[in-house]
Amino acid sequence: MTTRTAPPSSARKLLNKVPEVTIWFWVIKILCTTVGESFADWINMTLGVGLVNTAILFTGVFAVVLAIQMRLRRYVPAAYWLTVVVVSVTGTLYTDILTDQLGVPLWISTTVFSILLAATFAVWWARERTLSIHSINTTPREAFYWFAVLVTFALGTATGDWTLELTGWGPGLSILLPLGLIALVTVLWASGADAVLTFWVAYILTRPLGANIGDFLGGSKSEQGLGIGTFGTSLIFLGAILATVVYLSWSKADVIEVQDEPAYVPTSTPQRRRATLGVMIAAAVATVALLAWADAQPHQSALADEGPAPSCSSGAPLDEAAATRQVATDFPAASVARYRTIVDDAKSLADGGDDQAAATRITDLETAWDADQSTIQPASCQAWTFVDGQVDDVLSAVRTSHPDRATEDRAMTTLLTTLG
Repeated sequence: MTTRTAPPSSARKLLNKVPEVTIWFWVIKILCTTVGESFADWINMTLGVGLVNTAILFTGVFAVVLAIQMRLRRYVPAAYWLTVVVVSVTGTLYTDILTDQLGVPLWISTTVFSILLAATFAVWWARERTLSIHSINTTPREAFYWFAVLVTFALGTATGDWTLELTGWGPGLSILLPLGLIALVTVLWASGADAVLTFWVAYILTRPLGANIGDFLGGSKSEQGLGIGTFGTSLIFLGAILATVVYLSWSKADVIEVQDEPAYVPTSTPQRRRATLGVMIAAAVATVALLAWADAQPHQSALADEGPAPSCSSGAPLDEAAATRQVATDFPAASVARYRTIVDDAKSLADGGDDQAAATRITDLETAWDADQSTIQPASCQAWTFVDGQVDDVLSAVRTSHPDRATEDRAMTTLLTTLG
């Protein structure tokens, strides 16, 4: 999905800094998105670094790799795709912080990032008179490009997670929607649709597609995944990215030979662009209708089940009485008191009918629970696993699109009882 020439910029010209948009571009883009999602989850949850610390770490890494990329005078596959991997992780983490740390509803994040992306394109066009990635040959254009890429990853994360929240679809089924939309956009591009519009729509959609593929491969079999794990998935896709980058570095298959000219542009006319735009609008309306229908069906949000479930290498599962005793003896008293306070607050809010506030408050439980995992799980693994299941039940009950009071009350009362 490409676009044609643009007026020359007055800034210092470089060789084009981005690859030709071929099938290799989209394959490696999806690989980068998947490994970014899986690797971030592995550092955040499996290693116990935490969401905010992981975001700070990757922001620093992003600044370094972007500085290296910006100093180059031509497209270098290794530098370019490393930047894409890092920006995919960074954009995803920013959305996760808004959702998990600050309690911002996903529909608000989606709206804000959509407006920010539209504003970025407007300023980019006003200054450069082009949004073509075949004209990324000045420093200002490259800066606009990478900022837009960062926003697309944040927007793709918010949109993808909002879809999971609305539908409750499992990781396998959730792949089909973005995959189908990307296929439709590809057909429209080949039919003469606006090249810039189709490129950026597909670019956004590859983020939820790649993330859903990562969740499907890395999720446990109980979560309808293949059980490879986040680390295993990261290794597989990092290897695939490395092999692809080596091939592209050797073959030059994605190097733009002529400035501002894509290798292939489908025949397009104003009539075709209007017709294909109408199809895209109809597809968007149909997608919204599908999500509204799925949201109206009884389900639980798939987001409540995200993250690897802790497991113990030895020891039999506990019953509730034994788990309660171990919580009293092995869990830090201050942590238990904090969990109880959060659940009590959320229960009061839910009982009062304030579902949004209850969902926001219960996020504090998830944050505190994840932060304490590295301390409590090694000391009392069976009790941790038992309580972790009850925490998941609470998160599912409170965060579902249509909370059921009896289910919420039962889940929170059970957890409070175990916490003593």
